[in-house]
Amino acid sequence: MTDAPIPYMERTRAYYAALGYSAPYRWAQFEDVPFQRPAKPLAESRVALVTTAARWRDGDPAPDGTYRAAAKFASVYSETTARDPVLRIDHVAIDFTHTTGRDQGAFLPLAALRRAAAAGRIGGITSNFHGVPTNRSQRHTLAVDAPELLRRLQADGADAAVLVPNCPVCHQSLALMARHLEESGIATVIMGAARDVVEHVGVPRFLFSDFPLGNAAGRPGDVASQDLTLGLALDLLEQATAARATWQSPLVWSDDPSWKRDYGKTEGLTPEEIARRRAEFDAGKEIAKAMRGA
Repeated sequence: MTDAPIPYMERTRAYYAALGYSAPYRWAQFEDVPFQRPAKPLAESRVALVTTAARWRDGDPAPDGTYRAAAKFASVYSETTARDPVLRIDHVAIDFTHTTGRDQGAFLPLAALRRAAAAGRIGGITSNFHGVPTNRSQRHTLAVDAPELLRRLQADGADAAVLVPNCPVCHQSLALMARHLEESGIATVIMGAARDVVEHVGVPRFLFSDFPLGNAAGRPGDVASQDLTLGLALDLLEQATAARATWQSPLVWSDDPSWKRDYGKTEGLTPEEIARRRAEFDAGKEIAKAMRGA
């Protein structure tokens, strides 16, 4: 089994080139990285949770292991942490082959945060968790979504934030969010699975899980895995002494490396399948554009 993480930026470039797009996407990158130490001990801190998962809407079909552009959202949202939400991650490019997205605990560590609060590891959870749209426009993300997320976290009295992305572009979006929050005095940690994307952007703290996209908070159906993953993220949040601090979870997804080979694979696609995927991607872009009012 290979120990090397999946090179998501390279795979993404190759995938869209195979679909006929000639101009490669330019990922965000910064030399300077802001760094904010937690203002309080975590045992006294209110921790916010930020996700790129989408809310389930009335009439939505159940996820069936395929991409669904219609589930996208275009603006920051907030929901109470007092009850369990119903979220989905099939609106973004997760690993649809090796995971299902059915266990929210694998991509939304809300239950794990509750357990951490009950154990006294953190002082509590903010009254709301917050969803951030996955947007390829870095300008829009920085100019619109980042200030709005900051406003909501400040209104919630957040002392620190845990951010959990899903797809490769989700990792960029939440990396940009983390930078903005740190510049404004809120310490952050990203729990993610696309190491190259997050480290390319440049963030204060990153807990890397070498798992298929959509499982950055732990293995599905494995509460102990989810608690361990969150615990590592909280330890990193507390112990990092400088920016660009990356820790890797010791957990292993599988001894079978096929999940690393399969993501973004274009070899063997028929012309008809390539055309179908391009049409699907173009339709998704139009949906996102219409939602932004662009």
